Amino acid sequence: MATMIGVIGKSTLYAGIGDVITANVKEASATGTVKKGEVVLREGETGTSMYIVVSGTLYATRRCEDGTEVRMLLFRPGDFVGVTTLIEMEPRPFTITAEKDAKLLELDSKDLYQLYRQDQKAYILVLQNINRELVRRLRKAGARIAHLTRLAGADHTADHH
Repeated sequence: MATMIGVIGKSTLYAGIGDVITANVKEASATGTVKKGEVVLREGETGTSMYIVVSGTLYATRRCEDGTEVRMLLFRPGDFVGVTTLIEMEPRPFTITAEKDAKLLELDSKDLYQLYRQDQKAYILVLQNINRELVRRLRKAGARIAHLTRLAGADHTADHH
């Protein structure tokens, strides 16, 4: 339990909160173990949970229009996955698979609602941290898209005025 709490404290999800996280939220969070190759989340499914990687490694894949799968992101201890479904209430955009055996902390919409009811300051900080991480990922994706567009020689600036 001490290791799990240590990872939670280091996760960008809880940056700036420190001891503000209530014991009730920690207790409400379920912990699970996944084996190498096991799918944690599947692209296209709906969900109400997100996960913090406590140990091990996960990776995200996305299905392309031609049916092939492309590996997109790697998640290590302290990283969180599956948060987009909680925010936009749309099907999951990626499949998340365990690259190595992993221990995960699950937070669902009920846990976040409990945090809101118990400590609104902490709740707001968690939402701000989620937004920061999503913006970082968006910037990284934009840089990758620009690089791949340059490599492909495909400049679409004429398509957009």
